[in-house]
Order: sequence, then structure tokens, then C-alpha cells
Amino acid sequence: MTMLFGGGAAGKRDQERKLTRLMNSTNRPPQSNFDASSLRDALSCFPTGVVVAATCGNQGLPVGLTINSFNSVSLEPPLILWSIALTAPSLSAFRTHPSFSINILSSDQQDLCMQFARSSDNKFSDVDWRPGYGGAPVIKDALAVLECRTYRRYEGGDHEIYVGEVMQIDSSDRKPLVFHRGRFVDLAESAA
Repeated sequence: MTMLFGGGAAGKRDQERKLTRLMNSTNRPPQSNFDASSLRDALSCFPTGVVVAATCGNQGLPVGLTINSFNSVSLEPPLILWSIALTAPSLSAFRTHPSFSINILSSDQQDLCMQFARSSDNKFSDVDWRPGYGGAPVIKDALAVLECRTYRRYEGGDHEIYVGEVMQIDSSDRKPLVFHRGRFVDLAESAA
């Protein structure tokens, strides 16, 4: 067993100085050896599912966007999280409406993914959906849907992080839409 402070008062002061130097050296901001493009490339190594986050905008009209920044947080209470760019046109809708849906897309919904990834005034054009918890849009035939109330929001650099409490769920057993290294991949292919 190592004693952190030993050897009397002088030894204790020496150990305290060493500990202070160590803590100060680890609290300095690291010098990054990468740019945003390199970071994006490294993050693309992690295969992700593809999701449409949706809520109600002005006059109750549905708004949504494609995301892959989605993660589970907790089972008790049931919490998930995702993030949205501060420049996203739909940010104000997510900030003002108290509920949202997470629509996990299936492998046959690539076109839907691309529709919600593009800039458009009406991304729900020709999309079969229904109002879910709190009126948030739920996309028909999504692989899984998590209907949430906004639990917390956090600042996160150039994004805002949303934690949602899951209020209702629905899921199926179809194959998920998977994104890896900038392209859609088959689930078996991404695992290899």
C-alpha cells in the first residue's frame, strides 16, 4: 500500500506540492494535433444507427432532422440523449415544444433519411406520420420509435444536447439503417 502523505510534516508538504503540480499539469488544456475534418473522419469509424428526431414547430406543423448523435442514458428513469447543431433551422422548435420523437430508421428508409438531412421548409411532405406523445410527429414504419418529453438540455460546444425521458415506445424486428465511414452499410458488413 502506498502512503500518499508520509514522513512527517516535511514529507507531507513535499507530497502535497507534488500532488498540486500533478493536478495542475492535467488541468491544462491539451494541445490538439488534429482539425475538425480529422475528428469527423475518426468519429466516422464508429458505426451508428440513423434516426429522425421530430417535434412540433410553428402552428403545430411537424419539423424534424436526420441525426446519428443518439444514445441511451438510463433505464431508471428511461432516458436517451441526442444533439442538434446550434445552426439547425429546427432548433427553436425543439427548444419551445416540450416533447419530441426519436424515429429509428430501418434499412429500407434511406430515402427518408436523405429527405430529413436536406434543408427544406416541409421535410414531412409525402411522409406518413401521426401525432404521438405531446403531439410530436411519429413516422409510420420506423424500425423503432421513442416518444419523449424533454428532460434536460445542455450546452455542448456548437451543439445543444437533449436528454429525453421516454414516455412511449414501439419497435419491430426489421434491419436497422446503419451509417459507417460516410456511407450506408449492411449490418453484417459493418460488423466485419
